[in-house]
Amino acid sequence: MSNNREPHVWHANIYSNGWRASKGGTAPVIEPATGECIGSIGIGSPEDIDDAASSAAEAQESWAAMPFDRRASILREAARLLKARSQEIDDWNVRECGSTRAKAEWERHAACEQLHMAAAMTMQPDGALYPSSVPGRMNLCRHVPVGTVGVIAPWNFPILLGMRSVAPALALGNAVILKPDPQSAVAGGLLLAQVFEEAGLPAGVLHVVPGGPATGDALVRHQKVGMISFTGSTAVGRAIGEVCGRMLKKVALELGGNNAIVVLDDADVEAATSSGAWGAFLHQGQICMQTGRHLVHRSIAQHYAARLAERARSLTVGNPFRANVHLGPLINEKQRDRIDAIVRTSADAGATILAGGRFDRLFYEPTVLASVTPDMAAFKEEIFGPVAPITIFESDEEAVELVNASEYGLAAAIHTRSMSRGLALSSRIRAGMVHINDQTVNNEFHVPFGGMGASGNGGRFGGPANVHEFTQTQWVSLTDNPIRYPF
Repeated sequence: MSNNREPHVWHANIYSNGWRASKGGTAPVIEPATGECIGSIGIGSPEDIDDAASSAAEAQESWAAMPFDRRASILREAARLLKARSQEIDDWNVRECGSTRAKAEWERHAACEQLHMAAAMTMQPDGALYPSSVPGRMNLCRHVPVGTVGVIAPWNFPILLGMRSVAPALALGNAVILKPDPQSAVAGGLLLAQVFEEAGLPAGVLHVVPGGPATGDALVRHQKVGMISFTGSTAVGRAIGEVCGRMLKKVALELGGNNAIVVLDDADVEAATSSGAWGAFLHQGQICMQTGRHLVHRSIAQHYAARLAERARSLTVGNPFRANVHLGPLINEKQRDRIDAIVRTSADAGATILAGGRFDRLFYEPTVLASVTPDMAAFKEEIFGPVAPITIFESDEEAVELVNASEYGLAAAIHTRSMSRGLALSSRIRAGMVHINDQTVNNEFHVPFGGMGASGNGGRFGGPANVHEFTQTQWVSLTDNPIRYPF
């Protein structure tokens, strides 16, 4: 693994007013591909969160008051440093998170885009003038910082999904406490802290405190944290939403998905199976936007299934740090066993395994299941693994019913030779994002991103949506002469 000027400054530490030992002890960094310990991180305690929240509250006012061009220059410098340290950051993403080299490179590049987008936000209009029925009054509505934003990031795309909230929150004048998952705390947190520190971010504005549920709960419940941005499972998101609701705290929840690709009878099967394979197997299927259900018209279902199985069997699974592979390891044994249980349960219920269905340690073969019905686990559950279940439909109406049968509503895809037909179907699908003649795993930094139903609370990340997500609106009215009232 490549070195930098301070290769071990984060070792067994957290980042909170500089690098220091945590009060919650340490945890090993385990490489999923080998099971080896490759480092140590600090685990934040509730006391660490309390210290961070107090420090962030103090630092936030001067950060928000800093001229916008200086805030922007720090974010741009962070983007430059992220690129300059690409080898080190990519290596950690590969080793710590099981990412392939190509996935790690793309994720880092996307995080740089997030930083540049956030830097540009600082110079955009931050309010609007409204007319008044009162003569001489001016009505100004402006966006003001929330204060301190708590960001709880997942392990699958830890750099991008952390930066997606951290960068715009900072740009808009907030302080941030980032809690990366312990399984991705180096790539998704501690290295990012080094980047921001070197970029000149003032002390106290950003804190990186890795930890598990107790750390996250302390962050969510802290009175000095004005907003929580959470990316993760629907079950945890519901619990966070309940706490924030009781506290009247702003919350953005980007949760799970059971995303469908709909392959209509006029689709290009070769293109559709390419999208289906990419959407199902990218990063071992460990993506909230993973193509978890393949809904295929009966007239082409056999062709689609056979070609998708061919694609699955052609993919190489192995250690991405040692070889050029298509799929790396799953993140842990618990995830592997859950995925395999869904495959076995569905096969026992009548699904046919056309490819895969086997694993070696944490390496799970890309799997294609045919004859999947809506009552099977492979249809109903979010798999979060490299499994492509195929379900047959007879009509466009049935396809829409099958897509909307899930409580989730994150992403969907439609393959058809008619854009108008695809657009018409998209308006009937309950999903925050629908991609016609593409796959479900899509992200563009400037486009609003988010889900419906059990996939989130309607919040959006990306471009102008970030302004509303990470600020509060304040109405200020002004008059030159005080108004005199009847009493």
